[in-house]
Amino acid sequence: MTWTQNFTPITDNLVLSSLAALIPILYFFWALTIKRMKGYMAGITTLLVALAVAVLIYGMPAGKAVMSASQGGVYGLLPIGWIIITSVFLYKMTVKSGQFNIIRSSVLSLTEDRRLQALLVAFSFGAFLEGAAGFGAPVAISAALLVGLGFNPLYAAGICLIANTAPVAFGAVGIPIIAMEGPTGIAAMEISKMVGRQLPFLSAFIPLYLILIMTGWKRSLEVLPAILVSGISFAITQYLSSNFLGPELPDILSALVSLFALAIFLKFWKPKTIFRFASEETAAAVEPLYTAETETKYTKWQIFHAWSPFLLLTLFITIWGMNPIKPALSGHYEGNNVLLGGINEIGKLLTFQIEVPGLHNEIIGSNGLPIAAFYKIELLGAAGTAILLAAIVTKFIARMSAKDFYGTFVEAMKELAKPILMISTVVAFAYVTNASGMSTTLGMTLAKSGDLFPFFAPVLGWLGVFITGSDTSANLLFGSLQKVTALKVGMEPVLALAANSSGGVTGKMISPQSIAIACAAVGLAGRESELLRFTLKHSLFLLLLVCVITFLQNGVLSWMIP
Repeated sequence: MTWTQNFTPITDNLVLSSLAALIPILYFFWALTIKRMKGYMAGITTLLVALAVAVLIYGMPAGKAVMSASQGGVYGLLPIGWIIITSVFLYKMTVKSGQFNIIRSSVLSLTEDRRLQALLVAFSFGAFLEGAAGFGAPVAISAALLVGLGFNPLYAAGICLIANTAPVAFGAVGIPIIAMEGPTGIAAMEISKMVGRQLPFLSAFIPLYLILIMTGWKRSLEVLPAILVSGISFAITQYLSSNFLGPELPDILSALVSLFALAIFLKFWKPKTIFRFASEETAAAVEPLYTAETETKYTKWQIFHAWSPFLLLTLFITIWGMNPIKPALSGHYEGNNVLLGGINEIGKLLTFQIEVPGLHNEIIGSNGLPIAAFYKIELLGAAGTAILLAAIVTKFIARMSAKDFYGTFVEAMKELAKPILMISTVVAFAYVTNASGMSTTLGMTLAKSGDLFPFFAPVLGWLGVFITGSDTSANLLFGSLQKVTALKVGMEPVLALAANSSGGVTGKMISPQSIAIACAAVGLAGRESELLRFTLKHSLFLLLLVCVITFLQNGVLSWMIP
């Protein structure tokens, strides 16, 4: 039997209904920041609270609520959980094989300064991985790399989450932007242009903001030339590529330009003083620090060999995201190429799309149409499979024994059991929130802001990414609402859609999924509450900047709208 979503279940009052919809979100914040629950316990109990609100207040049939949770749980395992497992596995392989010592040495040869290492790894390299893969891989890999270089694990995770703000809107080969075209009818290229006239301001600022967080204003000025090279090269490339090439390549191109520009710059310029964390200076009294002088000197071939696992990861992930290879891996290729046709057949065998019992087409959404619900499992097309293939090739390059290879994989699985449980439960919570109509209720409330809507439009995206963990999902969730509301208040729809995506990037760092992924990658499972407290204030500050930019672009800067 079908069930129709009711967005004002409490006496047809939108405000009261919104307060009810906020209950699971507020509970989650309370559980992590005040109660300081373990991440997986916060995830499980938040899911139970969301189910209770969905059934008891929103009137959602209990069976449908449970099945929507199961749909989210499966998605939390694959593709998201699979990416985390394979990413951590690949990193552990480089450590076990001794290759990471060479990687650390190669980074130190560029700079021993922790500020500049954060720019190279967290900002530039992380942005590249976001552009190629998304879904948690950028934070997992870059945070693990920073920990290997000597960063405090909690600090490394927080820095990488904040750095990930710049590339998220164009992540995973532009999917968040492309996804909005279907439900809104506005060309992805037009949305890409508008986002490309908002985010570069943030992208140019993020490197400076990262270093300010790490060291304060005075120590930031010491590396201001490097900060400007990193941020401005990224921002200019992001603007040009998003406005003249489309949404697929801005992250990849911007990251590469920024990475190489900074690396080349550091060959000719060095800061006057080397910054290290206070804990390192204290530890140096007992044990010598890793420095360019104390490190063993390696040949270019040894350095290339050590970096090869991450070069392979980059290669495989890039291939996995390319058209027409990407649809072939999922069994959706329709061309005539024989090789791709063969891959397509394998992709079909390894792709499963199963209707969710009691849920598929049995919920009537806000547009009056039934909502499709599938368990979608892509074993070959998942980005995690691309990373696994990189790990398999790495086994032979690093000459690891089969025993060490499998032992490392089992070790990664054991370490990640509870973080994966948290990820699955918070994704399940997101699916219950969406299926019950709670997300739409909150969106409708913000849309009532009238003339102030241009200021609050990014908040919808921020809220959507916090709930779903994905800028793509947030754009699909609130894209149509943004367009309709914009037309009502006299705002350009393309600006509202861009604001949804740009605002969403600032919510990524506090998304329960992202928090769980970051903690899992650096071995801090159970300390998710500390990481959330670290990122929350930065998320709200950066959101405010996007709100101001959008409000100005709707008024005095309206000439920036394409």
